[in-house]
Amino acid sequence: MMPPVLGTLESALYADDLNAALAFWQGVIGLTPFQQVKDRHVFFRVAPDQVLLVFRAEATERPPKPDARLPVPPHGARGPGHYCLAVAPETMDDWRAHLESNGIAIEADFRWPNGARSIYFRDPAGNSIELADPAIWKD
Repeated sequence: MMPPVLGTLESALYADDLNAALAFWQGVIGLTPFQQVKDRHVFFRVAPDQVLLVFRAEATERPPKPDARLPVPPHGARGPGHYCLAVAPETMDDWRAHLESNGIAIEADFRWPNGARSIYFRDPAGNSIELADPAIWKD
């Protein structure tokens, strides 16, 4: 019997400029940073049991040292990734206005076939970020 999965605990994006990532995710999106290692990563609390990890791929692609206290296998990605945050449908217009007032260009703003809405834009690293009504995944 297969054991159950509880859900998504963390998601990762990659950015070369962690200061720009910090300014964006904290200052524009409103996430709370809770851990930062210079030139390696900055971590944000999304919800009580959900975390967004933003890494510099150059730092995390290297294998851990043999005596590493936390021997996390190497990882990294190049090019734009994708990350979606769930937002209340009644806040979508407010989010769009907030993003635009912060100089964030909206790449797409549309309704899915079931009527749920998504807004797409880019973070400073070029990742595709989506704000979506959680109903996009309902039939």
